[in-house]
Amino acid sequence: MEFEQLWQNALSEIEVQISKPNFATWLKSSRLLDKQDGVVLVGLPNTFAKEWVENKYQKIILNALRNLDQSTKKVQFTVHHGNGAAATLAPSRRSRKVNEDDFKKQLAFEELKIDPETNLNPRYRLSSFVVGKTNELAYAAASAVIEEIGRKYNPLFIYGGTGLGKTHLIQGIGNEIKVRYNDKVRVKYVSSEKFTNDVVYGIRNKRMEDMKDKYRTVDVLIIDDVQFIGGKTSTEEEFFHTFNALYENNKQIIISSDRPPKFIPTLEDRLRSRFEGGMIADIAYPDYELRLAILKTKLQERGVALPENIVEFIANKIQKNLRELEGVLNRILFYQYAKRDITLKMVEEIVGETLQQPTKNINPNQVIKSVADYFEVSPNDLTGRCRQKSIVEPRQITMYLLRDILGLSYPDIGQKLGKRDHTTAIYAYSKLSEEMNKNQDLNQKIIAIKDLIYKE
Repeated sequence: MEFEQLWQNALSEIEVQISKPNFATWLKSSRLLDKQDGVVLVGLPNTFAKEWVENKYQKIILNALRNLDQSTKKVQFTVHHGNGAAATLAPSRRSRKVNEDDFKKQLAFEELKIDPETNLNPRYRLSSFVVGKTNELAYAAASAVIEEIGRKYNPLFIYGGTGLGKTHLIQGIGNEIKVRYNDKVRVKYVSSEKFTNDVVYGIRNKRMEDMKDKYRTVDVLIIDDVQFIGGKTSTEEEFFHTFNALYENNKQIIISSDRPPKFIPTLEDRLRSRFEGGMIADIAYPDYELRLAILKTKLQERGVALPENIVEFIANKIQKNLRELEGVLNRILFYQYAKRDITLKMVEEIVGETLQQPTKNINPNQVIKSVADYFEVSPNDLTGRCRQKSIVEPRQITMYLLRDILGLSYPDIGQKLGKRDHTTAIYAYSKLSEEMNKNQDLNQKIIAIKDLIYKE
């Protein structure tokens, strides 16, 4: 197996064992450089990353490589910047021992072992789930389920966009049930991909009875990203019967998805009907107050601090994805530990890299069309002289997005939208920039329209 392919396969296995922010921070830039006599050499971008990975993830990496290539006996690490001649294996030398106490004080990135019985990750605790206006319904439903397992809100269907905390919440329910009921309640968490793989394995190896025992004998079944089951006939069939078996015995079913049941087009009607028969709760994009609270909570958990203006800047800029929020925080804390001096300019660069979107294929007409589609109006209404009240907000949002995404000048924006004076565009951009953090409804609209634009 070629080095590149071997390492990519290993990374795929490692990625499910550690948190996504930590994976992005420590292993995304890694490379497999050499392999001789069962010893694998892994390159990392700097000394700090090398020491951290060597001390924290060596066993996970070794096991992942052994699963793919049984001849692997040992893993060594080196600093490799991605240019020049590739490094080769040299006699093993013990690296400088990283000061554990200092690490814990500066940056607590401890990974907790996933429970093999439940598949739950202990790092997802309900007590660390920060509640705000955009997720309070889902949290309240989760709390009710814990109090009355299988009797209230069954199934519980939680949906929301990527990186908004669905996995944290549903795994938090499972972990809370384990603690609350002293492991007397059997919990099983599984992604829809894993469920599908188990179905395929059972069919190929004539082990479907084992598959049924695995999923139908639990008290709480938690399925993540159920939208991926849609269109897979055998998987849907098995899930339908598993669902019925659990439901008829008052066992709790908890499901997450990136959209509500009615908007999963490939889902069978009978499954959609089952999902809609319980409690459906959404997790919306986080408002400014929730984003700020999450940042401060994570800093408190890790026992570190950042200047208030930097925390507020991050909360203001990372509007859509809590996973991005944590990833940015991890990178900033990494630099804080390595350099001891974090400036606002440095943070602006980190956030800018994270938020960078491909805009070269986006044009003003695409922005105008996306706004028009969202508000169900004609693009001509936005670009014409129409002064109807119902067009005022869509037109102002169009002006804001033309400036925010494409960086058009105010005179150009005014010209494209009814040959208006540039001061109108300035007013619209300034007004919306100020209101976005105060008006959650406006914030949601702009984020949703941006999704439409980037998907075009």
